[in-house]
Amino acid sequence: MASKIPSSSSSPIISLLVFFALLVFSVCPVRPQETAAFNQTFRPGDELRKMKMIRDHLMKINKPAVKTIQSPEGDIIDCVPSHKQPAFDHPRLKGQKPLDPPERPKGHDTMNERLYENFQLWSLSGESCPEGTVPIRRTFEDDILRASSVRRFGRKIVAPVRRDSTSNGHEHAVGYVSGEEYYGAKASINVWAPRVANQFEFSLSQMWVISGSFGDDLNTIEAGWQISPELYGDKYPRFFTYWTSDAYQATGCYNLLCSGFVQTNNRIAIGAAISPTSSYNGGQYDISILIWKDPKHGNWWLEFGSGNLVGYWPSFLFTHLRSSASMVQFGGEIVNSKTSGASHTSTQMGSGHFAGEGFGKASYFRNLQVVDWDNSLIPLSNLKVLADHPSCYDIQGGINRVWGNYFYYGGPGRNSRCS
Repeated sequence: MASKIPSSSSSPIISLLVFFALLVFSVCPVRPQETAAFNQTFRPGDELRKMKMIRDHLMKINKPAVKTIQSPEGDIIDCVPSHKQPAFDHPRLKGQKPLDPPERPKGHDTMNERLYENFQLWSLSGESCPEGTVPIRRTFEDDILRASSVRRFGRKIVAPVRRDSTSNGHEHAVGYVSGEEYYGAKASINVWAPRVANQFEFSLSQMWVISGSFGDDLNTIEAGWQISPELYGDKYPRFFTYWTSDAYQATGCYNLLCSGFVQTNNRIAIGAAISPTSSYNGGQYDISILIWKDPKHGNWWLEFGSGNLVGYWPSFLFTHLRSSASMVQFGGEIVNSKTSGASHTSTQMGSGHFAGEGFGKASYFRNLQVVDWDNSLIPLSNLKVLADHPSCYDIQGGINRVWGNYFYYGGPGRNSRCS
């Protein structure tokens, strides 16, 4: 039971602290359960400083909206004027407005994706944000409290898979190309809702556009779907993006949780839940993602679904990616939080089934392509596949006339061969 707070007559300093706490609560978005949690844990001093840091961060990333939309799964989507989105807090972007769309890569055909295109839960009712605004998933206090610290909120802590090692409990099953200069990539990614064992783990399927070494100079641009209870507070698969220019140390973040990515679309909310999802021996759904470098301005653009330009990463955010990428990866990643000696996690990758089960059962990537120096989409000529722990999660590649380069991948995690 929380102790009684002294009256103002007995402690002017405590009274001032309480007044400040109430003031902070009055200007930041708070869910009812957050207020209860604060009342139960309130302590003058350290606790108040922590709460102030959280409130300051919320005020920084939650921008004033001209319209708000309640999503069925509990998200609140804010329609923010496009020139007031978090990207324009960056010193290099202050006072600017989003750029016009660039020329799409040659050979880009959206017709094949229309039969498979996914939708987002927040917009299924027909709601959308007005022209001139962008939809941004609102961040709440409890979102930040789930992170290890305010500084680490919205950030990864590990690089993409190296071909010779894994680290920090992150396990992968990926296809990759390297050895040339790449100016983008495209794939259709099968969407599932795999089980994630606890809030400290995640399961994702994505593309990585990579340049630099796997040291401190690593540059990546990433997009796909993920289930992350720590980041989102639930177990819905969500469309996400990420970027870093220093191997996840001090730069970059998920979605729009820092200044960097410039959104231009008023119908796609980064970080929002995807619906419908695939089912075992049932309907199969996938999302098409294209990332490519604008030859004229050098910015990296993102397209989601059938011709939906989402926005771009300005070229100045990067070092090596200011020119081109040296590797592209496609595939799945999970976090195994079990300590050495403990059982392997039961967090699933993809559908939770091994690659050998095939269509309708195993998860897939299809129509894998890269963008060449001439801004043309071309098939992969040297796709390699790698699974860190094939007894837990595996991968099998192939090529055919309809799907082009493709692979099945995933697995259940802990099983009789993966303990």
